[in-house]
Order: sequence, then structure tokens, then C-alpha cells
Amino acid sequence: MMKPTLIYTADGSHSIYLPHLNEHYHSVHGAIQESMHVFIYAGLHAVANNPINLLEVGLGTGLNVFLTMIENKNQPRSISYTSLEKYPLTAEIYQSLNYAKLLNEDEKDFLKIHQCAWEVPVAIHEHFYLIKHHVSLQQWHTKQQFHLIYFDAFAPEKQPDMWTEEIFKKIYELLEPGGIMVTYCAKGVVKRTLKSCGLQVQSLPGPPGKREMIRAIKPKQTIL
Repeated sequence: MMKPTLIYTADGSHSIYLPHLNEHYHSVHGAIQESMHVFIYAGLHAVANNPINLLEVGLGTGLNVFLTMIENKNQPRSISYTSLEKYPLTAEIYQSLNYAKLLNEDEKDFLKIHQCAWEVPVAIHEHFYLIKHHVSLQQWHTKQQFHLIYFDAFAPEKQPDMWTEEIFKKIYELLEPGGIMVTYCAKGVVKRTLKSCGLQVQSLPGPPGKREMIRAIKPKQTIL
């Protein structure tokens, strides 16, 4: 298998290219601006809860964790951030990523995301706790529910097992009533599958290079 390759995206931020999948971790139109648009603006900003239980499907480069932490420094809430990752990056790669420099943040805060222990909660920053699980979503089991889910799997044509009815039924169960899931993907089949699992689907304007993205909401339970 060919090694992952570090690339520059259009906004100057790094992403990773996987030759064996012919797939990038982020949009080539800009990794930081895509993550801000999809996960921060359409996701984090749409959740009013405090504290927040947040689940990320796909730690990847750690960019979504880092941006969420930075955003929370500006408008502090207590965030418990759970991230799943079956294939963690090597130190050689994550130490080369340029996110902290571009965002004018402390490199130590970014490195802590990757270097902290797995399977235990770690205080990454004030009001911000991260727990990483070295596991796939399919293999992970919990009774916890979440106010917000960042669904950041590879594209359906590259990782079809992550976009099935079984997966989205699990997402439904993982969400608190009124909780939301956001993803960069906006394929019709994904929208239909989400709806069939009981989620309300919103098509939102996408980040640069994409026409749309999806925000899915678990309906609040009605009291009779």
C-alpha cells in the first residue's frame, strides 16, 4: 500500500491524499474553509446546548477537533468531544500539518490532540475534553447520546459501508432528541437513507467546490 501524501489545498492548508483510495481527507478547494463551513458554522453554531456532547466519526488530521477547540475559546461552553478513528496518522504526518501556523494558534495544542492517550478523557483546553477511541463506528458501542455529530467519513463511492441504512440507524440512536448530524456529502441516496431512518434532512449551501451539504436532525419527542 502506498504511503499517505501531504498536499496543499487551495486555502493554503494541508490535507492528505491516499493513493490506494484515490481520495483526499478534505476538499482540495480548502481544508480549513471546508471544515469551518460544514462542521463549525452549520454544526457547532446550530447547537445551543451547554454542556455539549459531541461525536466525530473520523478523527483524521484532527482539524475538526482543533477548530472546535479554537471556536470554544472564543465562546466558552463545556464540550465533551468523542472522536472515533480506526487508522490514526503517524507522528511523521501529523507533526507536519500546518493548521496551527495558519490559524495563529499554539502548535502544542494541536499536537496534544494526536499525542494524548486513547480511550480516556483528556483536558485539551479549558472547558474542552477529548476522548479518542481507536475503533470504527461499526465496532463501537455506547449508551451515550450526543447533541451534535460530525460525520466525516470518506465519500460514499470510496467507503460505501459508512453510508448504509445500518449506519444511519445507529446515528439516529446516538443522537439526543433534537440533536443534529452534519456532513459534507449531499448525495440524493444519502438524503433518502437518512429520511428512512427517521431523521429530518436539510440541504444547506455547501463549502467552496460543493453546491450542497446535509444537516440531519433527530425530531424531538412529542409528549402526548
